[in-house]
Amino acid sequence: MSDAPLPAAADHSLSAVFGERRVLLNLAFRMLGSSYDAEDVVQETYMRWYALSEDDQREIRSPMAWLVRVAGRICLDHLSSARVRRERYVGEWLPEPLPGSAGAGVDPAATGPDPADQISLDESVTMGVLVVLDSVTPAERVAFILHDIFGVPFTEIAETVGRSPAACRQLATSARRRLRAAEPPVIRSSRHRDVVSAFKHACETGDLDTLVGLLDVTATATADGGGRVRTALRPVVGADKIARLFLGVLRKAPGVSFRVEDVSGRPGLVGRVDGVTAAVIGIDLTQECRIGRLWLMMHPDKLHAWRTRDGRY
Repeated sequence: MSDAPLPAAADHSLSAVFGERRVLLNLAFRMLGSSYDAEDVVQETYMRWYALSEDDQREIRSPMAWLVRVAGRICLDHLSSARVRRERYVGEWLPEPLPGSAGAGVDPAATGPDPADQISLDESVTMGVLVVLDSVTPAERVAFILHDIFGVPFTEIAETVGRSPAACRQLATSARRRLRAAEPPVIRSSRHRDVVSAFKHACETGDLDTLVGLLDVTATATADGGGRVRTALRPVVGADKIARLFLGVLRKAPGVSFRVEDVSGRPGLVGRVDGVTAAVIGIDLTQECRIGRLWLMMHPDKLHAWRTRDGRY
């Protein structure tokens, strides 16, 4: 991924350059945790490419390498400024949950306007991974994603991050260490779905004891309403507190119906009111197959991919 003189085989055509859009969108989403922000990054990246003269473009040996490097730099700037904006965010900030299961890939025929339709699902976009990545420094996140997920060499990452290759290696190692420390155990999807289904049934029947039994004693529930929807502003910790929280919410909103659906590649819950998605819940299990983490997305702006499927956006 260097910008040495252009070999004869390189393709700088409009179709070839825009053919890499999906790769850039997937890169930017993993960086930012928002499909709309990722779309903005991709658009800005292409604007910078077409701001170059034709001669400058032809001097670039690998347009894709150039696009990835520029997109990474834009994401790094966005992440740095986002830390300031998050200080004013109401309550907890969570990444955007995506519909679908890991391994399903991307529908090659998808042509819808929602960028979330073009983001492939794998372990790097689960709620747990994106939440941990949001806790590391912007430089650590960029170095880790570029190297570990997209295979960019550290010599190239150094140009994006503005540090030495050795420093970039350390940045990626630090992020990797944080992810491994927080990594949930591997649970069969069918078993995961069974636990989520049991949790759903207990919520619907108001079975407090069963709910408490399904939750780990140290379970944590984190909600994101962004000040747009009333919800807990801080994480709720403990099986009993979480169970009572869910039952209390359902008593106040009897019109909510839950359905087990894949959330960012793993079984979770989707709550709808009158057929419109109002909440998406990502769920991670412990080694004992109890619920250890719940992420409740209620911010309307982060539910656009789900509401498009409801036929309401």
